[in-house]
Amino acid sequence: MSNALNDVAVVGLGVMGGNLARNFASKGFSVGGYTLHFDHAKALASAHPDAKLDVVPTLKELVARLERPRRLVVLVNAGKPVDDVLDALDGLLEEGDIVVDAGNSLYSDTDRRVARSKGRPWRFVGMGVSGGSEGALLGPSIMPGGDVDSWTRLQPVLERIAARSASGSCVTHCGLGSAGHFVKMVHNGIEYGDMQLIAEAAAVLRNGLGLGPSQLADTFAQWNAGPLESFLIEITARIFRVKDPQRPGELLLDAVQDQAGQKGTGKWTVVAAAELGVPIPTITAAVDARLLSSAKGLRVQAEAAHAPVRTKVEGVSVQDVADALYAAKIASYTQGFALLGAASQAFGYGTNLAEVARIWTAGCIIRAGFLGRIQQALSQVPAPALLALAPSFVDELKVKAPAFRRVVAAAARAGLAVPGLATSLAWYDSLTTARGTAALIQAQRDCFGSHTFERVDGPGKAVHDDWRA
Repeated sequence: MSNALNDVAVVGLGVMGGNLARNFASKGFSVGGYTLHFDHAKALASAHPDAKLDVVPTLKELVARLERPRRLVVLVNAGKPVDDVLDALDGLLEEGDIVVDAGNSLYSDTDRRVARSKGRPWRFVGMGVSGGSEGALLGPSIMPGGDVDSWTRLQPVLERIAARSASGSCVTHCGLGSAGHFVKMVHNGIEYGDMQLIAEAAAVLRNGLGLGPSQLADTFAQWNAGPLESFLIEITARIFRVKDPQRPGELLLDAVQDQAGQKGTGKWTVVAAAELGVPIPTITAAVDARLLSSAKGLRVQAEAAHAPVRTKVEGVSVQDVADALYAAKIASYTQGFALLGAASQAFGYGTNLAEVARIWTAGCIIRAGFLGRIQQALSQVPAPALLALAPSFVDELKVKAPAFRRVVAAAARAGLAVPGLATSLAWYDSLTTARGTAALIQAQRDCFGSHTFERVDGPGKAVHDDWRA
């Protein structure tokens, strides 16, 4: 084809779409661009002349100026806007053209759109992109799903624009169908858990142990130089150094209302886990904590009514808090990867879990050195049934469990809410209890509803007894 044709096009030139288009251009690709408001598209191209974006006023022109088979990346709001773009493109595309939804779409919507494309000459791919606006520009972690032929066509351009770590370009084919968006959804669920656990650790340090802002910043910076190294730990250290421009000498953090927002991906993760029968209590606790945080007025009223007595945390050290945070992270990541494995099996994705860990080592929000060890653990043959059962993580949890217990117990005694840490510890204790509480629950179910149970000495055989005799 003529060199005048563009290599790739981006539909939707907001912050993420505009930056992704500039990223493509910076890697030597000819990039077409379209948004509903042509004046905005022209302004973007004028503001970044080095990118040489070929913006056009209509989708028809965008499609006409693409080399075949065409590659179109859509970055618009999830939901109806994606369907609107597909409707507009439907009659313009030809055999083998690929439309990529790079937004945060619900995986079941992606399944529906993949099914729609089956009767069309073009193909549809759901693709997760993580790293925020900066990542979109400089190199995100990219999680495409879809059919293998589409991946083969997309791979050369995606590998060029993705973040890079020691293991290579942070993009991989995550599996068939909606695998890309499912993987991105679970990434965001783990992100919810990480953020909640870090916030609780900070609360124990500040409110429980009395560390000041500069001490907190130094502590998180030190943690970032060790096993807890991650993007979220890094920015937490930075946050504790930022002063409020409107209140000299005071932290900007203390002027932020404690009501956490969310866009739904955490909730989707919890719902998907429940439907697949996979326990993810750490992530669920993080979602619940955000929901409760939004009830600010209710919390103010409840604190006044109950007048809880809160004390300083006793009997724990800063290192204990670091160990508790690390142990809880193992719990959270174990739950997330268990969900990915269950979804791959249930939906036929064929997801390579070790590869998912690898592409999360750079570019994405949960990027961390810790993920390199997860990749190694999941690469073992046979792979562990659960990440927390990998020998190296078993050894670490044994060492860190005492500190984990001290922190959660001390926080509870002091009246500090640490739902993520507490739930993670409860998950760990439940996992490591060979005979727990379920026998009594089964007996209760059989007693009131004749739901039957299995005997220890007769596994696999449903029996019923008269508990009221």
